[in-house]
Amino acid sequence: MKYKDRIKGLMILMGVIVAIAWVAPVFILLNSSFKSLKEIYISILAFPKEIVFSNYTQAFEKLDFVQSFTNSIMITVISTLIIILFSSMTAWVLVRNKSKKSTIIFMLFASALLVPFQCVMLPLVDLMSHLNLMNRFGIVIMYLGFGSSMSVVLFHGFIKNIPLELEEAAMIDGCNIFQTYFHIVLPLLKPIMVTVSIINAMWIWNDFLLPQLVINKTGWQTLPLKTYLFFGQFAKRWDLGTAALIIGMIPIIVFYIASQKYVVKGVTDGAIK
Repeated sequence: MKYKDRIKGLMILMGVIVAIAWVAPVFILLNSSFKSLKEIYISILAFPKEIVFSNYTQAFEKLDFVQSFTNSIMITVISTLIIILFSSMTAWVLVRNKSKKSTIIFMLFASALLVPFQCVMLPLVDLMSHLNLMNRFGIVIMYLGFGSSMSVVLFHGFIKNIPLELEEAAMIDGCNIFQTYFHIVLPLLKPIMVTVSIINAMWIWNDFLLPQLVINKTGWQTLPLKTYLFFGQFAKRWDLGTAALIIGMIPIIVFYIASQKYVVKGVTDGAIK
């Protein structure tokens, strides 16, 4: 019993250490965002002697937050919806059509998870430039390609537990394949759809490398890309820079807190089913 208590205590201690390691940078960032530039240079860990709210107002204005936020929202929402639609349809077809071909196709989707983006980065950019897709529409297509692999795997595991009899009954009643999918299958996918949407939305929202490669027109920049350009313009203004980073973090943190319970539930349901 004492041995188990020691192990439990050690695990709790390790958890506290890991939590501090994760929270400390965010705390330093938040703390610095309310300090003047002089105070940041004096001590980055000390609490601000006087809270400077003007850092946020200046960063909001210079970051062109409304435009960047709109670009990020548009790209994230459209990409996520397209990934959910195409991935769920693909997974459904692969589950219901059991054959060697469907198994091979599913394994290709699963294997794509092992391919780093950096390995296909340059050929992809070269191809998209020749197709004149180095724009916001093109980046949505690319996100569909990169997000489909994990999404298909998650949907595939969940759909296995949906009774085939429901679809057969719908087809007997006169539904075609599209009506069966949209009226019968899709409503049953809500738990895993929420999980897939959260995972993809967080990844797309925070993505920096792909927008930097594809989006090269002023006014099209997403929030992470605009923040990077902001730091290039105000490299020594850490007071404004830290405030800009906090502003960029707030939307996705709020979104995750509001829906984080669905992540574990959806993944667990997909694994069990």
